[in-house]
Amino acid sequence: MKKRAYFKFLVPAALMLSTGAVYGQDNVIDEVVWIVGDDAILKSDVEEARLSALYEGKRFDGDPYCVIPEELAIQKLYLHQAALDSIEVSESEVIQRVEAQTDYFIRMIGSKEKMEEYFNKTSIQIRESMRENIRDGLMMQKMQQKLVGEIKVTPSEVRRFFKDLPPDSIPYIPTQVEVQIIVLQPHIPVDEIDDVKRRLREFTERVHTGEIDFSTLALLYSEDKESAKRGGELGFMGRGQLVPEYANVAFNLQDPKRVSKIVESEFGFHIIQLIEKRGDRLNTRHILLKPKASDKDVTNAIARLDSIADDIRSGKFTFEDAALHISQDKDTRNNHGLLANPETGTSRFEMQELPQEIAKVVDTMKVNEISGAFSMIREKDGKDICVIVKLKSRINGHKATISDDYQRLKEIVLDKRRNQVLEKWIVEKQKHTYVRINENWKNCKFNYPGWIKE
Repeated sequence: MKKRAYFKFLVPAALMLSTGAVYGQDNVIDEVVWIVGDDAILKSDVEEARLSALYEGKRFDGDPYCVIPEELAIQKLYLHQAALDSIEVSESEVIQRVEAQTDYFIRMIGSKEKMEEYFNKTSIQIRESMRENIRDGLMMQKMQQKLVGEIKVTPSEVRRFFKDLPPDSIPYIPTQVEVQIIVLQPHIPVDEIDDVKRRLREFTERVHTGEIDFSTLALLYSEDKESAKRGGELGFMGRGQLVPEYANVAFNLQDPKRVSKIVESEFGFHIIQLIEKRGDRLNTRHILLKPKASDKDVTNAIARLDSIADDIRSGKFTFEDAALHISQDKDTRNNHGLLANPETGTSRFEMQELPQEIAKVVDTMKVNEISGAFSMIREKDGKDICVIVKLKSRINGHKATISDDYQRLKEIVLDKRRNQVLEKWIVEKQKHTYVRINENWKNCKFNYPGWIKE
């Protein structure tokens, strides 16, 4: 099963239109409005982007019929350079984005049928249109990352930036907290584990006898909801993209008609079927089942954590010692239970960055206070866990200071430097790219005037 990961893309929001799945109504009268290099931008492309943005509540800084074509033209510049530099994106990345975007539209519009009616396309056509848009968007992101990847700033540059900021331009930093946790996983009865394995063995037997396809069983029963929608398919991945237990079995599979033995990983129990191998990458499908703790076992774990919290409050031992010796969360127990923010690489979180259940508890706590125990679903593996938390620190919302907010200010300076590099690159790329704009679409105030050459 794929490792969960966090990504922070460098793409300005204005350039993300093509990754937002822009589809159109079939009744748009088409014409070529821009040509960039060998690529055309159609009136329908612009109209579709405008409709998609309108539905999502996005606003344009200016006339959308000026803003959108320029943004699409900039995308063409990045994609042309990406092709020259042989930048590629994996099929698994594309599929995951397609499914996530499709789910988003279904949630926003209300149902699959309403989505099809809105876009005047079948869901299959929508996904296919989305697939290319998302692939282009990911390639553009990787191209930008390549262009700005080596940029660094020094502490003196950050201090100089802050010193030169006018008072009314100093950024406001929302409330941030540091949180420590102690985690217990409720006991899973042996009978429950045996029942999960029994069900997986039954699935294997049904596939081997030809009674039913593996993909159908995955769609019906797999608890990896993301891949279940695709019949359990994960897409092409290298060994390092998969958890070790899964990879060790998957890369030894040879016959696509056979199903693997039962594999246990941090996510639960799997059976795996090979789809195709390509060199050091393979595409598999799997069915994941997760043993569940009973209500009684969850109650017992909560009671034990409440007892531990009482012992900490009475001074029998510290929260930090309990996290090290008792907590079953491998990501935090060796760090005194301190949560790390994967987006920033620090231990500070804004409230919306915390898991919802933890944020709700922490919001009303005082510094050094220890919560009562509660249960939640851990995001990375979907397991039921029981937790107590300690609020280590709270920094209330404030205007940035160099002493408290150096990392945030450093990111602002880095973003500014990255944008400068990208803007300079676009201006240079314009000079060497053939561009023709329909006369009816030239009367615009472009961010980059170099599109129209005298």
